[in-house]
Amino acid sequence: MSLLAGGLLCFAFPTFDVWVAAPLALGLWAWAWAGAGFGRGFGLGFAGALVFFVPTLSWSGIYVGAVPWIALATLESLFVGLAGALVGWLGRDGRVRPLSFALVWVVTEGFRARAPYGGFPWLKIAFGQADSPFGRLVALGGAPFVGFVIALAGALLALAAQRALASRSHRSRMPSRRVLVPVTGALVLGLVGLVVPLPTDGPTAQFLGVQGNVARPGLEFNAERRAVLDNHVAATLKAQRDVTAGRAPAPDLVVWPENASDIDPLRNADAKQLILDTVATLQRPLIVGGLLEEPVGFVSNVALLFQPGQGNTDRYVKRHPVPFAEYIPNRSFWRNFSKEVDLVRRDFAPGDAPGVFRVTTPGGQSIRAGLAICFEVAYDDIMRDAVQTGANVLVVQTNNATFGFTAESPQQLAISRLRAMEFGRSVVHVSTVGQSALITPDGTAHQVTSLFTQAVVRGALPLRDATTLATRVGEAPEWVAAAALLVVLVLGIRRGRPQQGPVADTTKEEDDDDAA
Repeated sequence: MSLLAGGLLCFAFPTFDVWVAAPLALGLWAWAWAGAGFGRGFGLGFAGALVFFVPTLSWSGIYVGAVPWIALATLESLFVGLAGALVGWLGRDGRVRPLSFALVWVVTEGFRARAPYGGFPWLKIAFGQADSPFGRLVALGGAPFVGFVIALAGALLALAAQRALASRSHRSRMPSRRVLVPVTGALVLGLVGLVVPLPTDGPTAQFLGVQGNVARPGLEFNAERRAVLDNHVAATLKAQRDVTAGRAPAPDLVVWPENASDIDPLRNADAKQLILDTVATLQRPLIVGGLLEEPVGFVSNVALLFQPGQGNTDRYVKRHPVPFAEYIPNRSFWRNFSKEVDLVRRDFAPGDAPGVFRVTTPGGQSIRAGLAICFEVAYDDIMRDAVQTGANVLVVQTNNATFGFTAESPQQLAISRLRAMEFGRSVVHVSTVGQSALITPDGTAHQVTSLFTQAVVRGALPLRDATTLATRVGEAPEWVAAAALLVVLVLGIRRGRPQQGPVADTTKEEDDDDAA
C-alpha cells in the first residue's frame, strides 16, 4: 500500500497534473503506516517515498548521471521515512489518526524544506495544486496550510475506509454515520477552497518577457555565451519592431531570464554595450539575468536593472545558491564519493537581501518587481520577503537548459502559479528555453511557451498592493503545527500510548465518534 501511494503521488505533479491523486496518495500512506510502529513505519515511508521521488526528480540526473539523481531522491525520501516512523508510533494500535497524520506531514515537509544545506522544498505537496480547490487555500496560510488540509482530507478518507473494512471483517453492521462523518469532512476540506477569493483587480502595467533560447540543451548550454546573449538581444529587438509598427503595445518593463548574459555585463565592454544599445532602442527598463565575476574567488548569480540613459541602476544577488550545483558544501568530504563535484569550479556567493526593483512607467505607475532566481521560487521565505519588502509584482528568472525536455520546467511553472495565488501578485516567469508565461494573481498562466524555442510573452498584468492572509501570518502555520505535534508526542509518551487527536478513531461510544 505504501509503494502504491508513492506511485500514485507522481500523478499529482506536472506533467500529469491529476491533483486529486495527492489526497488519495496521502490517505493510502496514513492507512499503510498506522499500526506499523516506529521502525517499520520508517521503512514503509522511505520505500514509498522512493517510488515517488525517483521518477519525479529524474530530471536532476538527465545530464550529470544517476548518482546525484538517486542521492537526491534518497535524501528526500528519508524525511518521508521519518513521517512514516512518527505516524507508525502514534498509531501503533492500528487506527488511523487524521489530525496526527496531518501534523506530522506538515512538520516533516517543513524540515525537508530547510535541511540539509538550506533544504530542498521542491515537490511540496501544495506545488501540484494550482488547478485544484485545495490550491486556493494557499492565500490563507501558504503552502504548509495547503499541505495540512490535503493530508487531513486524505487521512479522513483512510479512516472511513478503515471503519468500513472493519465492519465487514467483524461481520457487524457499523452505523453508516461512522463512515459518513469522515467522508463528509474530507469532502468539505476538498471544496472549501472554492470560496477563497483570488482578486485580480488593480492598475496594470505592460510586461515583455524574452525567451531567447540556447544553442543546445545540457551542461554545455552556454558554451557559446555570446550566442546566448545575442539570441536575447535579437528576440528583444524583433519584439520592439512590433511595437514600432503598432502591432503590439510598448512594454513598461522588459525581463530577460537567468543566464541571459553569462559574460559579465559590467566588466565585459562588448556585452555591456550590447545591453545598453538594446535599452536605448527600447527606451524602457530592462532586467538582465547574468553572472558577475565577483567577489574575488567566487561568482554571483544576479539580476541587473538597466534603465535608459542611466545604465545599471540596481542589482539583486541570488540569496540561495543551489548546493551541489552552484556551490559545493564540504567539498573535500564529498569529493571522496564523486569527482563530479569539481564540475563546479568556483562557488557562487549568496546575496544577503531581498531584491525589489523600482521603476516608474510613462503613465506614472510604480512597478516594484520582487526578484527570485530559478529554484528560489520554491522557498517560502524568499518569496514572502520580496512581497513584504514592497513588491507589487513578482519576477521569476530561470534557466532550464540543463534539464532538457523533462518535467522540471513545468514543475517550476506550477510553483510560480501557486506563488501568484499565495501572495496575490502577478508573476512574470521567464526562462532561457521555456516554459515562460505571464501569470495573473489567480494563478492563471497566460501565453505558456514551448521548450527550446525562441519566443516572447507580453501583455498587461495587474499591480497589487493588498496583502493576503498568508503573507501576514508568514511561518506561523508551520510553528503552530510543530507545537501541536510536540504536545501530541509528549502526551503519547506520558500515557504510554499514542495521543488521540480530535478526529481520531476511538472505540468508545458511538456518540463520541460522531462528535469527533
